[in-house]
Amino acid sequence: MSKNEVSIAGKPVRDMYGTTIGNVLGTLTHIDGQIQTIGIDCGSEGLKQIPYEQFVLQGDVVIYIPRWRIDAQKILREKKLTLSRLKALMGIISENNAVESDADVIHDTYKTKLMELDEAESKVRDELSVRLEELDRQEKVIKVMLFDAKVQFKSEEISDSTFETIQKHCNNLLERLSHERVEVHNVQRRIEELSLESIELTQPQKEMVQESAVSYLDSSGNTLTGQEYVLPKPPTENSGSAPQTHTEQQGNQEELSESNDSDWMSRMEQNN
Repeated sequence: MSKNEVSIAGKPVRDMYGTTIGNVLGTLTHIDGQIQTIGIDCGSEGLKQIPYEQFVLQGDVVIYIPRWRIDAQKILREKKLTLSRLKALMGIISENNAVESDADVIHDTYKTKLMELDEAESKVRDELSVRLEELDRQEKVIKVMLFDAKVQFKSEEISDSTFETIQKHCNNLLERLSHERVEVHNVQRRIEELSLESIELTQPQKEMVQESAVSYLDSSGNTLTGQEYVLPKPPTENSGSAPQTHTEQQGNQEELSESNDSDWMSRMEQNN
């Protein structure tokens, strides 16, 4: 919100999906007059102090912007701009190699910036995951309450109009949770796309191919690179007689045949 906005004290506060959070109680300002936080009267939940940057004034209503959305938008905006400048720089270098030495300093600056954004991006990813878990928990509670209302209606504990009111509000809340979940998933997808684009720009193509190959071979568990075919070891002397070749087997059969013939001749001579 602009610093010159009219007083917001007493105005209702809603989230991005229309749910009323509370009313503006007042603001806390720095010594120079800049607003730091806004105090929200949340009824039974008490007073909540939220940074000023998380609000947008629309007419007579103050809209609350969740922290994860602001952090994600900042990361996406800065990373997109850095990648665009890096692409432009690489295009200039490809058109005129003479300026490559002059562009090295700027190139390193952009790569350093991307590394810093990667660290901040990791925190945003965690914020998004936590928010999805919160949405899942809230959805389960709402569905349990809605189902319990159906049981009460069937057992004639509550009237038809009461059940319809409960069902209406539960469905509206489930719809808002669904909208926010879709938005979180879209932000996650966009962050992933920019991360892949960053890797393609900052990592040499040859190195990417080599890493992909190593990753594939490691995952399959079978790689032929660097392996040698090992011949089976011959049997040791103590392991029994060695297998005979065809020539040796034929010679043994001939010797056995000659021995049998000699024995037959000896028996014939004795009989005579």
